[in-house]
Amino acid sequence: MASHAATAPLPNLADAPAPAAKAWAVLAAWPITAVFMLGNIASPLYVVWQAQFGFSKGTLTAIFCWYMVGLAASLLVSGVVSDRLGRKAVLLPALGLAVVAAVVLATADGVAALSIGRVLTGLATGALVSAGTAAVTDLAGTDHRRLAALLGSIGVAVGTGLGPIWGGLLAETLPGPTTTVFWIQIALLLIAIAVVARMPLARPRDTGTGWIRLPRVPASARRNLLAAVAIAGPALTTTSFMLALAPSLLTEQLGTDNRIVAGAVPATAFAASILAQLALRGSSVLRLLLLSATGTVLASAALIAAVATAEPAVLLLSAAFAGPAQGLGLLGGLSMLNRAVPSSGLAEANAALNITTYGLAGGLALGLGHRSDAVGLGAAIDDFAIALVVLTAIGLGLTAWARREPAGSPATATGRP
Repeated sequence: MASHAATAPLPNLADAPAPAAKAWAVLAAWPITAVFMLGNIASPLYVVWQAQFGFSKGTLTAIFCWYMVGLAASLLVSGVVSDRLGRKAVLLPALGLAVVAAVVLATADGVAALSIGRVLTGLATGALVSAGTAAVTDLAGTDHRRLAALLGSIGVAVGTGLGPIWGGLLAETLPGPTTTVFWIQIALLLIAIAVVARMPLARPRDTGTGWIRLPRVPASARRNLLAAVAIAGPALTTTSFMLALAPSLLTEQLGTDNRIVAGAVPATAFAASILAQLALRGSSVLRLLLLSATGTVLASAALIAAVATAEPAVLLLSAAFAGPAQGLGLLGGLSMLNRAVPSSGLAEANAALNITTYGLAGGLALGLGHRSDAVGLGAAIDDFAIALVVLTAIGLGLTAWARREPAGSPATATGRP
């Protein structure tokens, strides 16, 4: 039987000076960035693999979406395990799994290997989404939860945006366009492992039951979660398009197969995401969600215009709207959960937000890929963009419904959009 000392919480940063807590919170965002770089570094490589292995756009989007399958599976476990056994108990194995995923992708010889590599990457990403963002919050302390939400969201955006441009640059300039990028990424993941190993995080007392369940939030936060997903889901789908099918659009209809340009499209989205989050970090949650919805509508309209004009610059404009939509939607959702959910359940709440948001985005992206095989990429993109606008309008309605909750209800007491 384990001793009491083995399960007692270890010292943490609760009593540390604020600068030390903030510094560790910033460092804790690096592992999130490194794993999201791995998850999105392949964006400019999909068309290279497609030409090499001869698969359809439906298969291309399926390979992309295997990542989301792995992420969803990870979120079923990682949030609960992190809240029960501690952040490091999840983060260190997850980073090791990311290294394995990079090796599989670097040596892939067909669709099966690419799919396995993407599943493994998703498993690692799910752990960083839940336990990683919770670790940032733990290290920042209770007085800096809004900062923690910003750091977690920016860590995701930096990794997601840097990955494609980094991957495109290396693939265009170095030998082995589908291999070298992953071997270099392994070195960055090893640095992330070293950071996590030294994090001054407490180990919680394990008092929970069960290990696998659908992530959930307290009843008082459910309307907040629903409103966030309804806005952030379509927003995330716009950036999923930039990562998965924008290179195909560039090659087939916009007249360029340059891998740096293919990487620059999603990089533009996530650079804009970071700038928007920094500029609007003091905004109310409601304003963040409304601006996210506006960005989704503008990104969708510009995407239709890009198809109609065959201009790469218009696609970049769509990406510039998509990034803030995704970033502000995620920041608004994380802020609501950080405000409404106690620390003991925060990783699971983060998992609930992400599994539902990514599930919606993955389903829409997969549908777009198969639709494009049936009617052509341009027509499918028009249908896709219209669907995003409709879903965003529904999301705005759900947000208004959540805000009409009667005064004095539990959700009102703990924070609402």
